[in-house]
Amino acid sequence: MRKTAPRLGLAGALAAVLMLGGIATGPTAQADERHGKEPTLADLAQRHGRYFGSATDNPELVDEPYKALLGSEFDQITPGNGMKWYATEPQQGVFDFSQGDEIVNLARANRQKVRGHTLVWHSQLPGWLTEREWTAPELRAVLKKHVQAEVRHYRGKVFAWDVVNEAFNEDGTYRESVFYKTLGPGYIADALRWAHQADPRVKLYLNDYNIEAVGPKSDAYYKLAKELKAKGVPLHGIGLQAHLALQYGYPTTLEDNLRRFSRLGLDTSLTEVDIRMQLPATEEKLAQQAEWYRDLTEACLAVRRCVGITLWDYTDKYSWIPAFFPGEGAALPWDEQLAPKPAYFALREALGGR
Repeated sequence: MRKTAPRLGLAGALAAVLMLGGIATGPTAQADERHGKEPTLADLAQRHGRYFGSATDNPELVDEPYKALLGSEFDQITPGNGMKWYATEPQQGVFDFSQGDEIVNLARANRQKVRGHTLVWHSQLPGWLTEREWTAPELRAVLKKHVQAEVRHYRGKVFAWDVVNEAFNEDGTYRESVFYKTLGPGYIADALRWAHQADPRVKLYLNDYNIEAVGPKSDAYYKLAKELKAKGVPLHGIGLQAHLALQYGYPTTLEDNLRRFSRLGLDTSLTEVDIRMQLPATEEKLAQQAEWYRDLTEACLAVRRCVGITLWDYTDKYSWIPAFFPGEGAALPWDEQLAPKPAYFALREALGGR
């Protein structure tokens, strides 16, 4: 069993946060190290040719200490909600990209890249889309217009899109979303083609949870990806969300799973990482969580085409977990006071830092 990550006391952790908040990323990293500043997670990941990012959401951006750490520690951002359908097309044919634009502009100011999330999903859809019946030609036109309008708006501003999100059930059958029920499984290939037409350079992904391990759901994605590639459909990667929970066990076949998608000529990325636990958090649980963060990072680094890791926000202060899983939480590498937890130091260790 690997040793657990080192832990700081509260005073030491707070001091580390204050120090880390002022670190520059990218080209200044080597100079900073020469002057005694610690490299960030992004700096360490860049040494391996990877990115290390965090999701964020618009309401959080008024929190200046949070925003400072978001801008200094990471080199990639994913908008948690601002690019979803309900936010970007609240009325049919009426587009509002203001929330996504705010995060893109913040990322540009910090020299960070942006992952687009998400174009086609069964959840967080506007009422005008879900509260009526559509014929297949009607919905196909609506879907194409939405995908292409959003991809065109962010052309050259995002490096990748989660084009279709959560398309399968746990048993590997198709999720019966409005798109599947009305258009059949071909809506996935169509969405990828339309996105590629709107921005031929952006990387296009399918994204889902509980596909970290080899099993029925990840097998369904493997089969679909193989079929899409054989047909020449523009698919470039698979996003493994990696919302893990200590009580359900670690996905020990993660590295094997990443490798099999690589053999299809696809990139992979860990797109929404958090590792929740049943509260209260204890030293033992935090140590186990740290080991899992280390293990999944090492799995990504071991597979050349695993291109990066994104936390689903970096601090427990803004985690989605407590609202959706009552009695669970403490899922992220920074606590609610923005102090680094054992998981943070495990990530540094996995990436080759001190």
